[in-house]
Amino acid sequence: MTIDRRRFIKTTAAAGFALGAGTGTAPAAASRRSAAVQTNRSPDVVVVGAGSFGLWTALNLQRLGARVTVVDAYGAGNSRQTSGGETRGVRTSYGDRPHGRHWTRWAGDAIRKWTEWDEMGSERLLPRVFFNTGDLILREETSQYIEDTRAHWDALGTPYEMLTPDEVAYRWPWIRFENLGVAVHEPAAGVVRARRAIESVARVFEEEGGTIRIGRASLGDRSGATLHSVAVEGGDPLSGAITIFACGPWLPKVFPELMGNRLRISMGHVFYFAVPPGDTRFSFPNMPSYGVPGCTGWPALPADHRGFRVRTGGRPPEDPDNSDRWIPTEYHERPRQILDLYFPDLAGAPINETRACHYESSVDRNFIVDHHPDFENVWLIGGGSSEGFKFGPVLGEYIAGRVMDVDDEPELVDGFRLNEEEFGASGRSRPE
Repeated sequence: MTIDRRRFIKTTAAAGFALGAGTGTAPAAASRRSAAVQTNRSPDVVVVGAGSFGLWTALNLQRLGARVTVVDAYGAGNSRQTSGGETRGVRTSYGDRPHGRHWTRWAGDAIRKWTEWDEMGSERLLPRVFFNTGDLILREETSQYIEDTRAHWDALGTPYEMLTPDEVAYRWPWIRFENLGVAVHEPAAGVVRARRAIESVARVFEEEGGTIRIGRASLGDRSGATLHSVAVEGGDPLSGAITIFACGPWLPKVFPELMGNRLRISMGHVFYFAVPPGDTRFSFPNMPSYGVPGCTGWPALPADHRGFRVRTGGRPPEDPDNSDRWIPTEYHERPRQILDLYFPDLAGAPINETRACHYESSVDRNFIVDHHPDFENVWLIGGGSSEGFKFGPVLGEYIAGRVMDVDDEPELVDGFRLNEEEFGASGRSRPE
């Protein structure tokens, strides 16, 4: 059962909150609410999780007029959260997803919103986070994934190029691909500095009146189908008319019976290889992000040039609170093989840094935006499925609209429901 906008206003009016007429408050108006004038009143909405889903949702709720508090065990941009890595790719090639047309459209919207965020951020002295690298997919032959991706692009008017091997060799002669048969270039794609982006969203959220608390949250007082508060370890509980749990791979820990078999937790490995001094070929803007069989990556980005990024493989899931985030040497061979095969001029390059992060996948590999089945005022947000970060600006806006009952895309509701299907012991899905 949902709490509609009328009920939300009625519930929160007692706390002195009134939602303005219309569908939302303009960002310029929202920015007049500053952290300096906050009171000790309870928030209208409590968001558990300061990652991409949680913070973008909180910011958009704030801009719709809600009083929002975010609580996170480690803080915004921390090294344990899925969104706390150095970089994340932003592309629209989703021919391999059953909901690919929708994801393709939203990813295109996200690219525009990331660009707009940087334009806004330059006025507020925020660091640049989006880099328009373009994205290059290379394969020996075409596939259903590529054909379906092109069909989505054609339907939505997304620009792309089909390149010949000679054209690839002319533009990027340092890329090697034996028996190259298919090359697809998406010019608008790019890469986001993930941790910096999360820190920037957190800063803007607080500047516009939001509150962020550090602490481990869990279900607090309840009666019937209403959750009255969120318990915060080592601190006072938080009470809000609505509570949103957007805690990524921690969802099965917070709700073990409900989410334990509805999400699969994985750990991905990322390597950043040193680029030789003075060699600009493997750095932005001279190198696109890329997808070769079994691997994705992108160029070194300014201003700190942490390295040429290679993502391949991972290891079995562990507890996201206790897992080691360094990558053991037995996992280093595969990324070095990628360099040998496709970027031979980087063969033998030293590793600057590694990253390992947990992410959660839903059974149908789509996002989860739904009510908790036992609470009418609790929302569950998750299922990023290793692709969620890029959608943050779009998904946060959508979730805020759903929560405030001003959603303008009701046709998406069914696709985002908490699936009754579960993962079996093998990790594959099984019927409920």
